[in-house]
Amino acid sequence: MGRSPFYTRPVMTSPPIIPARRADAFSILAGRADAGLVVLCDHADNAFPPGYGTLGLPAEQLKRHIAYDIGAAEITRQLAQALGVPAVMTHYSRLLIDPNRGRDDPTLIMRLSDGAIVPGNRQLEDAEREKRIRLYYDPYHQAVSDTIEACTATGSVPALLSIHSFTESWKGVPRPWHAGILWDKDPRLAQPLLEALYAEGDLIVGDNEPYTGKLQGDTMWQHGTERGLAHAIVEIRQDLIRDLAGQTAWAERMARLMRSLLERPDLQLSFRATTRFGSHTDVKPATLRFPSRRRI
Repeated sequence: MGRSPFYTRPVMTSPPIIPARRADAFSILAGRADAGLVVLCDHADNAFPPGYGTLGLPAEQLKRHIAYDIGAAEITRQLAQALGVPAVMTHYSRLLIDPNRGRDDPTLIMRLSDGAIVPGNRQLEDAEREKRIRLYYDPYHQAVSDTIEACTATGSVPALLSIHSFTESWKGVPRPWHAGILWDKDPRLAQPLLEALYAEGDLIVGDNEPYTGKLQGDTMWQHGTERGLAHAIVEIRQDLIRDLAGQTAWAERMARLMRSLLERPDLQLSFRATTRFGSHTDVKPATLRFPSRRRI
């Protein structure tokens, strides 16, 4: 039989891709712009830019949690690759400047962190503070914003998932949680992810433990709460992810759980709507206080 005169050869189009990019302060990992998710890693590395040395700290201090989130970078890379989604990661230590703080937060640049004095931060002048914001803080957040905008331009508003890790004890007190989900007022991603982790059956999971997700100015507040995007922070205990085997196991677990959530039609509709839930920190400026956070 001949082909119908009304037949049109289907047009094959490639999926929209966020391209990989490496800049001084951050990296963007390639992924589908229409996949519905962007993964973030605020504390990916313990390096410093040229000229900063180690901020006067002994090298062994840079292996501690005060310098970066142990295990988080590799989990971010594997998770983004498994899901085919873009990710944005920092390059420099949180001791240089912490991108997961508001610009006016007193812990933006730490002079003392978990008992370690940071000599290079002790006598910080305003000009140096502004330089670090301009060169290392702002470019990361601009990269996050640009990635979100590129995803949104495809018609697929992304949810945000930020990968962090926490110490197995704090001031000598063991932390029982294997992982925790931090969130503020927007439950769209946090609650389903909590339920999925609870259903694993082999985990102790913290709901806003061991820290609170109700922080004005942090990365999720800037790019999730203020934009009306579904978002959550996952915190994983560091003794579980100190080596590649643990990092791979958790990346696979999170990929499996997130894939199941992203495939749910009800959550697709929920995630892809911009809805501003506000924040528990929404108070008048005159009464604003920074809550205790100690995300180290």
